[in-house]
Amino acid sequence: MAPEGNLSRYLQEIRKFPMLTPEEELALAHKWRDTQDMDAAHKLVTSHLRLVAKIAMGYRGYGLPVGELISEGNVGMMQAVKRFDPDRGFRLATYAMWWIRAAIQEYILHSWSLVKMGTTAAQKKLFFNLRRLKGQMQAIDDGDLQPEQVAKIARVLDVPEQDVVSMNRRLAAPDHSLNAPVRQDSEGEWQDWLVDESDSQESAIAEREELTGRKALLSGALKSLNERERHILIERRLKDNPTTLEDLSQQYNISRERVRQIEVRAFEKLQKAMKAQIAERRLNAGKTQGALEPQNA
Repeated sequence: MAPEGNLSRYLQEIRKFPMLTPEEELALAHKWRDTQDMDAAHKLVTSHLRLVAKIAMGYRGYGLPVGELISEGNVGMMQAVKRFDPDRGFRLATYAMWWIRAAIQEYILHSWSLVKMGTTAAQKKLFFNLRRLKGQMQAIDDGDLQPEQVAKIARVLDVPEQDVVSMNRRLAAPDHSLNAPVRQDSEGEWQDWLVDESDSQESAIAEREELTGRKALLSGALKSLNERERHILIERRLKDNPTTLEDLSQQYNISRERVRQIEVRAFEKLQKAMKAQIAERRLNAGKTQGALEPQNA
């Protein structure tokens, strides 16, 4: 398609393509579907370029070049022709407008913001209807909406009120580059002021090593229990959904009180075994430290 500066000329050029009668459209659609005739597909597409342009003009308020919107709409038009079934009984324009709008909307969502937004059907509906509803309410300021306006929009579009507030703020404050200077007379960039609130690499490694050590201690301590003690302790203390005393009593053919006693005794033995392992590790660490220290002459 022509560049944005030649948009008027492009709109004049597409008016030269003739509109199709229902009979001509049906014949061309059958010819394309049955024989994949490219000339038939070309006529179907070009005869609807004015429809694409008209739909694209309705999305001028999102700050994107109209020429690009028309180009994306033309892609949607070609997809519509490819999938059109002439035997369904409706006109191509009725079917194609959905493909044209979908292509343009996806392009706007992808291009308008570097941050992913509008990922659900409800969010997309909010994105493309919020401006219209604000216009109807004469809420044209860039500030936050009034609570009653938020409630009405949320009710009309069937979305949470917080989504309305969030989307309105996003539309009012487009993305800015992190490499932009803080001030025009400053060499500092916005990214220089960002603080990483996540754990440092050292903390993450230390936490992972500690977790690994705890798992090793538990695994070693469990070996100090006999099979029944180990099974009851795991079922009662180490599962997200502990097994009931009743279920274990039936499994071992003993009373629930006896299962509870075994559980308590097993847990005490486990604690004792883990303390013994910790003490042994400290002792070995002390011996290693002493061996590494230089000896006095």
